[in-house]
Amino acid sequence: MTIIEKNRTGAPGRRTRGAEVTPVDRLADETGATTAEYAITTLAACGFAAVLVVLLKSGEVRSLLMGIITSALSMGS
Repeated sequence: MTIIEKNRTGAPGRRTRGAEVTPVDRLADETGATTAEYAITTLAACGFAAVLVVLLKSGEVRSLLMGIITSALSMGS
């Protein structure tokens, strides 16, 4: 019976059951690495969004943004 797994190059390979898997082979396995990268990126984006929400709720930032928008709209007329 054979087991399908990825070899060191990332391509699917076959090995027979009972073949020795070395620690180097286990460290070279990147199964799930992409999922972990997406999870960390999503977590960082959520943290950044939370900081933006807190900043935009403050009165000083809100008045500063309204000033910028009012100034930009008055230039067009």
